[in-house]
Amino acid sequence: MISSHRPVVQARVRPLFFVAALALAGTSALTFGQDTDAPQAPTKPEIIVGPVSVYSYSPPESFVRVNADDASLAQILSDLGPDAIEWYQHVQTLSNPWFEGRVPGSEGIEHAAQYIQFWMEQRGLTPAFENASDRGATAWRQKFELPGGQPKEQSVALEWNGVTARKDEVATLKCSASADLTAPLAFCGYAIAEGKDGYSSFAQDEDLSGHIVVVFRGEPLREDGKSAWGEDGRFTPSSNLKQKIDALAARHAAGVLVVEPPAYAGKKSNLATLPIGQLGGARDMPCLVVDAAYAESMLTAADPEHRSLAALRALADSGEAKTIRFPESFTATLSAKLDDGKLVTENIGGILRGKGALADEWIVIGAHYDHVGYGYYGADADNRGTLHPGADDNASGTSGMLLLSKQLSEAYDAMGDDADLRSILFLAFSAEEVGLNGSRAFIKSPSIPADKLDFMLNLDMIGRLRSNDLEVGGVGSATGFLDKLRPFFEASGLTIRADPSGRGPSDHANFYGAGIPVLFFFTGVHDVYHKPGDKGYTVTPQGAKKVLDLAGKIAMWRASDTERLVFESATNADGTTRGQDRGYAAVRLGVQPGMAEDGAVGIKVEGVSEETSAADAGIKAGDVLLTWNGDELASTAVMMEKLRACKVGDKVEIKLLRGGKEETVTVTMKAGKARGG
Repeated sequence: MISSHRPVVQARVRPLFFVAALALAGTSALTFGQDTDAPQAPTKPEIIVGPVSVYSYSPPESFVRVNADDASLAQILSDLGPDAIEWYQHVQTLSNPWFEGRVPGSEGIEHAAQYIQFWMEQRGLTPAFENASDRGATAWRQKFELPGGQPKEQSVALEWNGVTARKDEVATLKCSASADLTAPLAFCGYAIAEGKDGYSSFAQDEDLSGHIVVVFRGEPLREDGKSAWGEDGRFTPSSNLKQKIDALAARHAAGVLVVEPPAYAGKKSNLATLPIGQLGGARDMPCLVVDAAYAESMLTAADPEHRSLAALRALADSGEAKTIRFPESFTATLSAKLDDGKLVTENIGGILRGKGALADEWIVIGAHYDHVGYGYYGADADNRGTLHPGADDNASGTSGMLLLSKQLSEAYDAMGDDADLRSILFLAFSAEEVGLNGSRAFIKSPSIPADKLDFMLNLDMIGRLRSNDLEVGGVGSATGFLDKLRPFFEASGLTIRADPSGRGPSDHANFYGAGIPVLFFFTGVHDVYHKPGDKGYTVTPQGAKKVLDLAGKIAMWRASDTERLVFESATNADGTTRGQDRGYAAVRLGVQPGMAEDGAVGIKVEGVSEETSAADAGIKAGDVLLTWNGDELASTAVMMEKLRACKVGDKVEIKLLRGGKEETVTVTMKAGKARGG
């Protein structure tokens, strides 16, 4: 499909570079990449000033269908020109499944970092950071640790009488200790200390010292594999795995092997991906998950009666049998090794050095290159385990940043050595999806003088321009900013949704919070936002070309304008925030969401703002928010939806995990107070 607002034409598209400065309303507007030989479609530009909800802003589609059998993609892209082609190729590459959804800590995001660094080098940029291991040397990467990391399995093995478990038959729980252990076996059913009607898996004063204990997940089952205790077969809190491990630890088990009972019809979640907090924190004993078939072969061999797993389940279901200890002559050997759980990721930065009197002043052009991987956080629960390519979010912005590094490098070369131009730092942020961590790390340890930074331009989701409608946030973040931007907006031919606020759920917010003027370019959400369908073929290079033409002109204006921007908080005299602070809800919870590992459930709280709804309810840093009025908080996006549905004074029941224990707090929703820079 192609945009109905601009016909595809055969045209000579020149490289995008700085051509001339034109006087427009007293400011310098740049003819940046415009092909003067190509016929221009008539446009009716419009500037709409006011708050924009980034979670609901979704312009209508405005494309026309073409005959797929007759259309030439090569011709369309050729008509759009080499820069649109390059942008499109970058997006296709970064959203390829080989990059694994670019989740921090994965091999895929390292491939993406190498790709970005390669193109920065190709554009003649210089490394932006100091090499921490070689003081004075430069580096392309800025390393930082993510909060809330989880231990990761480095190796695991299980063996009995020469029968070794395959890789797919054994895994470590994240709470497991690293250990090498050979010991006899015991079977403790469902490992429930106190259950319904006096049920217990243990004899009084049970001591499991020196034994590797095999236990079932779940709780006593009906014939159909559902819970025998819960209403309509639902599982009760007695099935909680943390409680089982607590019970075994209290009885001094040397090691734990968790097995799914035969015909189990409960939730089939992967226990090896459960976060350490839900399992009660780090344990002193190795804790493994074992395939049922392998466990059955081991137990049948160990048991003098050679009972099957189904027979053992029947005993555990009835409650007749307590712990079964197998002969000490039969032993199993297990080995588990986990890392310390620290997760390190990197920002990538390259510098286009300025010239003349402005060379020591700076512009930052940034985009986050991470995404949500296989959807274990920041995505719908139904899509967990499915690759999320992240083409629009945010291969599109990263590709735009790379393209601008080419265009602006060419523009600087064309200006000559006697020009006065600010230096530009091109930054690719990691870990944006889990709490704006990359930009926060940069603000805490900037590689350029913060007091010399003129403004920051953030490109996040610029790949789906529809109806020529673009949000530009931050137009109120500098004195007179909107008036200075108007000529560029009007010349773009786009409808500009000009939001004064410099806050929002993307990396520019951290710069704004540090007192730096910002602009945020955003083409809106859509039906595949944070979903597996956000694939490369869905983006629109013709729209990206228009967005980047505007971004490039603004960047060149800021690069050459001798007058520095003056930061201004987008706050009215009455204390309310223009743009409604983040523009997505009438109320504010007041938590800073942090990192959640693969398989994690809930939202990790990295910080709580004073005098907010969360602070009043006693929510603390380190808590994990699990449910909202009984609904699972699968991602920050889900939490935003819940917030948008609230009004001031509403009471919300939030279940959270604190210190390995679940608690429920009542939160009375308050309006968000304006927060200036």
